[in-house]
Amino acid sequence: MGGSCAQTRRAGRTQVLLALLLPLFCPALSEPLRYAIPEELDKGSVVGHLARDLGLSVLDVSARKLRVSAEKPHFNIDLESGDLLVKDRIDREQICRERRTCELQLEAVVENPLNIFHVIVVVEDVNDHAPQFRKDEINLEISESVSPGMRTKLESAKDPDINMNSLDKYKLSPNEYFSLVVKDNPDGSKYPELLLQKALDREKQKSHLLVLTALDGGDPVQTGTTEIWIQVTDANDNPPVFSQDEYRVSLRENVPLGTSILMVTATDQDEGVNAEITYSFKTLRDDTGNVFMLDHQSGEVKSKDLIDFEISSSYTMTIEAKDGGGMAAECKIIVDVLDENDNAPDVVFTSVASSITEDAETGTVIALFKTHDKDSGGNGEITCAIKENAPFRIESSASNYYKLVTEGALDREQTPEYNITILATDKGKPPLTSNKSITLHIADVNDNAPVFHQASYVVHVDENNPPGASIAQVRATDLDLGANSHISYSIVASDLEPRELSSYVSVNTQSGVVFAQRAFDHEQLRAFELTLQARDQGSPSLSANVSLRVLVGDRNDNAPRVLYPVLGPDGSALFDMVPREAQPGYLVTKVVAVDGDSGHNAWLSYHVLQASEPGLFDLGLRTGEVRTARTLGDRDAARQRLLVTVRDGGQPPLSATATLYLVFADSLQDALPDLSDHPASSDPQAELQFYLVVALALISVLFLLAVILAIALRLRSSSSTTTWGCFQPGLCSKTELEFSPDYTEGTLPYSYNLYVASDSGKMKLNLLSTTPEMVSRDLCNGAALIGSVTNEEMSSHPVSSTHA
Repeated sequence: MGGSCAQTRRAGRTQVLLALLLPLFCPALSEPLRYAIPEELDKGSVVGHLARDLGLSVLDVSARKLRVSAEKPHFNIDLESGDLLVKDRIDREQICRERRTCELQLEAVVENPLNIFHVIVVVEDVNDHAPQFRKDEINLEISESVSPGMRTKLESAKDPDINMNSLDKYKLSPNEYFSLVVKDNPDGSKYPELLLQKALDREKQKSHLLVLTALDGGDPVQTGTTEIWIQVTDANDNPPVFSQDEYRVSLRENVPLGTSILMVTATDQDEGVNAEITYSFKTLRDDTGNVFMLDHQSGEVKSKDLIDFEISSSYTMTIEAKDGGGMAAECKIIVDVLDENDNAPDVVFTSVASSITEDAETGTVIALFKTHDKDSGGNGEITCAIKENAPFRIESSASNYYKLVTEGALDREQTPEYNITILATDKGKPPLTSNKSITLHIADVNDNAPVFHQASYVVHVDENNPPGASIAQVRATDLDLGANSHISYSIVASDLEPRELSSYVSVNTQSGVVFAQRAFDHEQLRAFELTLQARDQGSPSLSANVSLRVLVGDRNDNAPRVLYPVLGPDGSALFDMVPREAQPGYLVTKVVAVDGDSGHNAWLSYHVLQASEPGLFDLGLRTGEVRTARTLGDRDAARQRLLVTVRDGGQPPLSATATLYLVFADSLQDALPDLSDHPASSDPQAELQFYLVVALALISVLFLLAVILAIALRLRSSSSTTTWGCFQPGLCSKTELEFSPDYTEGTLPYSYNLYVASDSGKMKLNLLSTTPEMVSRDLCNGAALIGSVTNEEMSSHPVSSTHA
């Protein structure tokens, strides 16, 4: 009666049914596959070709992980053939008890893609139980006064099998006094009654032994027997009578032990011992006898054990009332158990995805689960919800089956994983809730571009920096993971010439450090701007740009340059003429200088290093203006020399020097004698030596002139006057005043370019234009070169010639 029997008996019908219905209903989760097997199949017996019926190949069984899920593991899958096999003993009577139809529900789950199919296995009954009486012996007492036709109800036999294998009929051993009558209960079961056919005579026979046999309808027939011992007693002609033939009571489950259920009452019209009634259970199932107890004297029925609606929703009992004379009566008690909401729902996940990418579309299935509640009615109706506020929703798939799907966009950078708790709540009062949690990991995709730490960068770099030095570092971060967050840096644009960019700066692709490739010069390039890009390694890659402005700072690497006073074409210095009556504060001239640096490094200050007459002139610290500090004294030399230094504000400071020659005279004619002299020394000893040298020179000149005059007188024949110039054209400065070339007595026939103060009141210098004319005349005594600077002075104090 094992698997081969079931295979033979059900194969044809199952294959025809599947061939007709499977193409129509197999894709729908709500229409299950149905198989039928007899109970007590051997382990490993084939229930059905599940993979083939689901449209799966043998290779799909392992590839798509075909498996079954059920409350109890009665079945499993043969991974080689895809057949549904018996895994454990299947006893229909144990699983389904007295239910006419015994169905086992399970789910077949496949993956890639994820799907679930409902399977129902109908367990058919086999005749594996014989009818059985609760007692092996039945004792009856019947009064001899009882008339023929009296009926006595006998205990029914029980057969757990159903349909044709269940209890079919009763037989009584042959005898002359009793016969058997079989009657039907309202529920369809049968019970026997003993019919008295002939009056009893105690004096002839005190007892009778009968054998009652119960037979089922199976093939072969199985039987069960019990012995009936009948004791013939003296006459007791009134049996007990119950107040009701049937008692029905409703009782809530989980009542405390010892709770009174009801009390039955029977009366007897006899007196004495024949009226004394005792109560007892007559027909009682084992599970009922463990739940209830009966007071034999009062007839009160009480709870003996926990009453659970989920175990049994109703109980039926037969109570017998027997008087002292042996007469008995029976009544039926039906206890309906009312369901209480004492079972919380249960959530079972049949398939769960451990991770999902953050770009998953809305509606992606994450998990399949089912719910179950042992209670009934509203207490067993379940609603499901997600505990957390998460972008997921629950969709009903079939009866008590649900899908957990995505409802909104996922962002791994905000929430890398979700702990999703499914709350299952029934509709009882009060409602009961259970929960089951799963963890879902969100896999990364490259959806975040790198972000720089600053919107823009500005760095200051001093000029003359060493080549290869680090001048800045840009940093960017990427919220993604793995290669999606690995960043490389590059320069994508600049305001420098493209061919010059690589010679100025470079960037480390990994660290973002910017290096100077050469020394910067503030005077050539004060600032430049770069556009740097950070790009991740995702596919496709994402990038971001940022600007980096490099400001080249100034260093004091340029000395001041004097623009005025300038040197003549031959390298000689110019002179400035000051009126003899100049008052204190009179603007004599101005030293003009510039510095190629900037800022503090270009702040110039003017200082007097050396003066022929200290205290005679003031020099503006910032302006470079030379003004008279006092009026010219009698002892002051007409020709003055100032050595001026121009110093910048750098650290350390750099400087340049310039030499000023100043002549006190009211007119150019007055200034000429002073111009022919050498600069006076402030040292008295030096002045004395100077005068001695001049005297010797004059004597020598007079002597030579006398000799020349004598020779000239002798040589009258030769003599034309030669004209030659005294000064070179760029030596002196020209004022607005011009001398006539015919001026021969006391005036030098020359044209000058001079820098003089045109208006001492306004303290302003007028720069006059150079006159290109040169006049050559005879000079009696020769002419000394005026305003020249000695070679030592020129080498010691160079002067720049560029005007700012």
